[in-house]
Amino acid sequence: MSKEIFAAIEQIEKTKGIPRETLKEAIEAALLSAYRKSFKSSQKGVSVILDPQDGSIKVFARKTVVDKLKDSTTEILEEEAKRLGIDARVGETVEIEVTPQDFGRIAAQTAKQVIVQRIREAERDLIYAEFVEKQGEIITGIISKKEGSNIIVDLGKTEGLLPFSEQVPTENYRIGGRMKFYIVEVKKTSKGSRIVLSRTHPGLVKRLFELEVPEVHDGLVDIKAIAREPGVRSKVVVESRSDKIDPVGSCIGNRGSRVKNITDELRGEKIDIIRWSNDPRLLIAEALSPARVVKVELDEETDTARVFVPEDQLSLAIGKDGQNARLAARVTSWRIDIKGEKDIGQEDSH
Repeated sequence: MSKEIFAAIEQIEKTKGIPRETLKEAIEAALLSAYRKSFKSSQKGVSVILDPQDGSIKVFARKTVVDKLKDSTTEILEEEAKRLGIDARVGETVEIEVTPQDFGRIAAQTAKQVIVQRIREAERDLIYAEFVEKQGEIITGIISKKEGSNIIVDLGKTEGLLPFSEQVPTENYRIGGRMKFYIVEVKKTSKGSRIVLSRTHPGLVKRLFELEVPEVHDGLVDIKAIAREPGVRSKVVVESRSDKIDPVGSCIGNRGSRVKNITDELRGEKIDIIRWSNDPRLLIAEALSPARVVKVELDEETDTARVFVPEDQLSLAIGKDGQNARLAARVTSWRIDIKGEKDIGQEDSH
C-alpha cells in the first residue's frame, strides 16, 4: 500500500503540477495527526517519515538515553538502545522506531484523504491563477442556472456569478444561452474562486470593440471614453493615432458590419461612435449626435456647456427621458444645458 501512495504522489506531480515534496510533507503531517488520534498519543518528539527509497511509512519517537527509566515515552535505557543497534551514551537523544502494527491501514486511508484534498486545493489554485489574470477581460459562458435573482454561468473549468446588479433588465438570460461577459472581480474563498461577471459594465463595450475592430486591438485607434445605459445606448469616443486611419469609420466597419456585431452581442443596444477632439466645443457637438449643434458656449469655472440647436431638434438633442444629453454629459465630463437657437445671445442681453 505504501508503494501505491508513492506512485500516486508521482502521478499527481506529473498531472496536477503539485510538487511531490509538498504532497509528501502534507501526508506526513496528516499521518502524525492520525497516529496521535488513533493511538491516543500526546507524546512529544514524534515524527512520521515516508521513505521513497523502500516505500515504507515509519513512526519515530525522539527519546533521551538514560541509565534509570522513569518515562518510557520520552526515555530509553542505554542497554535497550544498544540492543536496537544504536550507539548512544546516557544523556544523548536518539530516534527510535515506534511504528504500530496496524499503522499501514490507517496510513493508507489518511494518505488518500490528504491526496484528494490537495488535488482539490491545487485545482482551485490553478483556476484562481488563470482567472485572476483575466480580470477586466471578456469571456464566453453558457447560462447554467438561476439562484434567486442571481445567474450562474458555466465558464468551462469553473462557474461564474452574474449578480442581479450586473444584469441588463432588457436582456433574456435563457438557460443554455451563450453570451459574452466582462470579468469584474476574481476572489479567493474557502469554496474556491468567486468570479463576478457583468453585462452592464462599460468595459464590456470596450473589450467588444477590441475584439471586432483590429485597429482598436492593435492600438491604432484609442477608445478615450465610454458612457453607457446598458441595453439601450452607449456613446464611445474614439481617436486615431494615425492621420491615415479614420477612427469612426474603422469602428463602424464596411456597411456597418463591425458595430453591428457589437450591437448584436449587446442584444440591440444602440452605439454612437464619436470622434475625439481636443476642443471641448467640437467634442460636445459630436457627442450630441444625431442632433445638429449650432453653437457651444463654455463656462470653464463650472464645467458647464450651453449648447444651442435648431428648434426642431431640441427633443432629438435631449433624447427620450433626457438620455442623449445625459450620455453626452457623462462621456465628455461637461454639464450640458441644451437650448433652442433662438436663445443665442439672450443671456448676454439681460
